[in-house]
Amino acid sequence: MARSAESVHAVIKAYDVRGVVGEQIDVAFVQDVGGAFARLVRAESATKVVIGYDMRASSPELARAFADGVTAQGLDVVLIGLASTDQLYFASGLFDCPGAMFTASHNPAKYNGIKLCRAGAKPVGQETGLAAIAAEVVDGVPAYDGAAGEVSEEDVLEQYASFVRGLVNLSGLRPLTVAVDAGNGMGGHTVPAVFEPMPVKLQPLYFELDGTFPNHEANPLDPANLVDLQRYVRETGADIGLAFDGDADRCFVVDELGNPVSPSAVTALVAERELAKEPGATVIHNLITSRAVPELVTELGGHPVRTRVGHSFIKQQMAETGAIFGGEHSAHYYFRDFWGADSGMLAGLHVLAALGEQDRPLSELMAKYERYAASGEINSTVSDAAERTDAVVAAFADRTSGVDRLDGVTVELQGDAWFNLRASNTEPLLRLNVEAPTTADVDALVTEILGIVRA
Repeated sequence: MARSAESVHAVIKAYDVRGVVGEQIDVAFVQDVGGAFARLVRAESATKVVIGYDMRASSPELARAFADGVTAQGLDVVLIGLASTDQLYFASGLFDCPGAMFTASHNPAKYNGIKLCRAGAKPVGQETGLAAIAAEVVDGVPAYDGAAGEVSEEDVLEQYASFVRGLVNLSGLRPLTVAVDAGNGMGGHTVPAVFEPMPVKLQPLYFELDGTFPNHEANPLDPANLVDLQRYVRETGADIGLAFDGDADRCFVVDELGNPVSPSAVTALVAERELAKEPGATVIHNLITSRAVPELVTELGGHPVRTRVGHSFIKQQMAETGAIFGGEHSAHYYFRDFWGADSGMLAGLHVLAALGEQDRPLSELMAKYERYAASGEINSTVSDAAERTDAVVAAFADRTSGVDRLDGVTVELQGDAWFNLRASNTEPLLRLNVEAPTTADVDALVTEILGIVRA
């Protein structure tokens, strides 16, 4: 059936499909998306599609509807059932076929969505397939006159768990107490399977799969959603705390004191470990990651490559450069050995391995990677983002040592400080990130910049 372009483009976005179930997304819509996706990948010689889904109440039915759309176009379907997003990427690599993951990540319960990939977990974005899918859903997906595909079911959880453990040297791991907040998301499904043979005492928090998120949002990027884990680490005397988002593709770290560890510091640690395996390799980092990351990579003889914010840019650079690893300040971590895809679990295992092969507490271990103070991302609602940005750049003109516009505007200041201002693509927001040698320097810069942005 034909649909309005406005309604389709409101849901099929730049990187994925996402919307409110029953209003923007329903069984018929998802079946059409499945059919259009099948036509896209069938033209590239695909013969089957693997499908996984998260713990949301709507996910199983929507996944089945998508499967119906795929099989109606003559392709087979492999259903892997409940899965984290990186488990779906694993299955895409394992079966060497395109994949679809039903999740809305950390969005509230009323939302659902689809993350699509080609064989080997290669991303599907607006320019690489989503626009074509949207066009067919608008016009009506043509019928297929051949035989329908078949559906089979495979449980790949243990294979996934074994695979990710095998990518990290865990041989020197001493016994650790590990507190994990799954946020009622898919970490509650994957963590027990991955950790079971390891010498760790698991202290689980909110492992019950519940897509209504009864305890807190499954978005650890918001400091409010780390509070329970911070308290739990202190209560249990854990050596480390890990927090996963709803579809468990992002991992955040808390030290033994209950203090959050910067995702930039995690990026630097993992980069060091990966470069030890392949000296001179390329490491990708986005432009709001701490400058400690490229500094450390360079010191270790590696090649740092800076990219825009967003997984599609990181994955593109990973493929083009053959990078061994990539990290974002949003706690997405990408691994060449994992088909260039992101895996919060793999990053968490690297931190556990680094902690467990020496005797210092995590807070001391991570100190070498925390070279600067940072503001974190601060959002301001503005109606004139470009004008406000230009005003800030002009105000700092006499203190600027460099300006670039790779993504928004990044201003290098004299004295090892910098800031980035980026306008949101979807909301009237201006996003600010500041880094400087001390917290006092950061606070002063934030106050001055926001005084201009919010004037």
